[in-house]
Amino acid sequence: MRPHDSSASLALVLLSSKLAHAFYLPGITPTNYRVGDLVPLNVNHLTPSQSDRDTQTRSVFSFDYYHPAFHFCPPEDGPEYLSESLGSILFGDRIQTSPFQLHLGKNETCKAVCDEQVMESRDAKFVNKRIWQNYNLNWLIDGLPAGQAYYDPATETEYYQPGFALGEVVDETPHLHNHYDILIDYHQVRADQYRVVGILVEPQSAGGTRRIGSGDDFSAEGCSSDQPVVLSEKSNNKVTYTYSVYWRPSSTSFATRWDKYLHVYDAKIHWFSLINSAVIVMFLIGMVGTVLGRTLRKDIARYNRLDQLGLDDLNGNSVEDGIQEDSGWKLVHGDVFRPPKNPLLLAVLVGNGTQLFMMAGFTIAFAVVGFLSPSNRGSLATVMILLYTVFGFVGGYASARVYKSFRGDKWKQLFIYTPSALPALVFGTFFLLNLLVWARQSSGAVPFTTMLVIVGIWFVISVPLSILGSWFGFRQPQAEPPVRTNQIPRQIPPSSGYLRPFPSMMLVGILPFGAIFVELYFIMSSLWSSRIYYMFGFLFLCYGLMIVTSAACAILMIYFVLCAENYHWQWRAFGSSGASAGYVFAYSLLYWARMLSFSSWTGGMLYLGYSALLSFMWFVMSGTIGFVACWVFVHRIYGSLKVD
Repeated sequence: MRPHDSSASLALVLLSSKLAHAFYLPGITPTNYRVGDLVPLNVNHLTPSQSDRDTQTRSVFSFDYYHPAFHFCPPEDGPEYLSESLGSILFGDRIQTSPFQLHLGKNETCKAVCDEQVMESRDAKFVNKRIWQNYNLNWLIDGLPAGQAYYDPATETEYYQPGFALGEVVDETPHLHNHYDILIDYHQVRADQYRVVGILVEPQSAGGTRRIGSGDDFSAEGCSSDQPVVLSEKSNNKVTYTYSVYWRPSSTSFATRWDKYLHVYDAKIHWFSLINSAVIVMFLIGMVGTVLGRTLRKDIARYNRLDQLGLDDLNGNSVEDGIQEDSGWKLVHGDVFRPPKNPLLLAVLVGNGTQLFMMAGFTIAFAVVGFLSPSNRGSLATVMILLYTVFGFVGGYASARVYKSFRGDKWKQLFIYTPSALPALVFGTFFLLNLLVWARQSSGAVPFTTMLVIVGIWFVISVPLSILGSWFGFRQPQAEPPVRTNQIPRQIPPSSGYLRPFPSMMLVGILPFGAIFVELYFIMSSLWSSRIYYMFGFLFLCYGLMIVTSAACAILMIYFVLCAENYHWQWRAFGSSGASAGYVFAYSLLYWARMLSFSSWTGGMLYLGYSALLSFMWFVMSGTIGFVACWVFVHRIYGSLKVD
């Protein structure tokens, strides 16, 4: 978006388009079933969630479905893991087979899953705690998650929320759900060919259930019992898991079967936030346009005219000197392109920030057009990893070009640090946090073999591409700065007020954060409350507004800094724009206080660790946006001067 009239028209078109809802491209090949065919039901991990009783998420650890303490019925030959994508494994999916027998079109009533299970008191205590923490079961049928139906009074629509409760708390007593009414919607595509288009599960606690018969006969009785299953923590318990299946014809097509799952929460809040951000962006663009179109152009024209004529006033004082005092940015033309302190570190950060920026932009763009459908589990994380790896070339090239402009000479260190410093920090933090997850016997712990795969991708693809990009950047001729740099640095006057580093960072950082904080809530709910996030249209618009806001705020601040005769703009531009990461981390603490309640210190450590890691990556990416914008701005204004 550029500061001219067509920008406003473009913004209105985007805001009024259907991008805010995105659309769905089927991510899997449809499976056709005939009447009587076995429809596999696969199980996934148990995840913490919110409930009607408690709006807070009380844990961050997921557990394997066949964790011994739950005593869920396994298949006769034992459960088998299904192949998963890299992103699915990283996000904790552990999909396995189950003993449930679902035959298309065949209703079943009160059928036992397996023999009666004996649950010891220790296991009962574990299960009761998970019920108190609002854990959900997650099943998959034909790639669709089994869920529960909810009603949104704001839009007066029904939607499905993936997962269903392990149990419920009634009068401060946890009741285990041991009976499941499975409602499956199917759609007829042609004669004797059907597709699954919806799954609902209504769990119940039926203490009077018991299996009848023997052998392969898994009939049961008592599924409608009003007596709940209350697990004793002092003695052994006997539990019979049962289910009923009801097949319902539906007019929903296969291509639209995800619509009820991809529910947009509080759409009015999204639009209100976007409109406010758009107004702020237009205001900032107007201010930048005013600085560039009026103040700077007049100053540049007067400076150049005086340089050509060399006029003096009647008192013998240079007219140029008087004008320079009004606009101090020209006084530092001989120092503005002086290399900053720690140029190697800044170049490495800019290179990695460019890599993150490209990865985020392309991922959101792919998601908006529907290529990252939730039917392809883990596709979002997988694409992010692959894009970050491929864009290693861009990151290496950017770091080399920036470092060469700083006249750096530690090229070997640059070639090594660019592809290794930030990834090593991220991977090291991830590894330490993963140890906490592993210590809690959570299924969310990433397997060691998966970590080896990630390290292999990094060594085999990302590092060579980054070194190749750095080499190309090193080989490119370096353009000379528009003005010469003085041999003796100019003395910098002391800063005061909002021009001091910390106040300026706080001022600049709050506006980009304001463009994204509404979407940040829904993203964090998706990460920590096991919800599907699919509002990529809103995210696409917020991402664009954040870029423009970060660039405009950084340019304005650097202009004021230069007018105060401070030529140390490189780190100031990076830090001021990246300061929005501080607000992101502060918001994560606020989200913890309002929406999360951990019963163990490991949960808090895990949340703080990942929040700090994501905030730091945001700092690198947003700081790069401000640095590049100010880089262009400084070269543009000083390139317009005619200085001897």
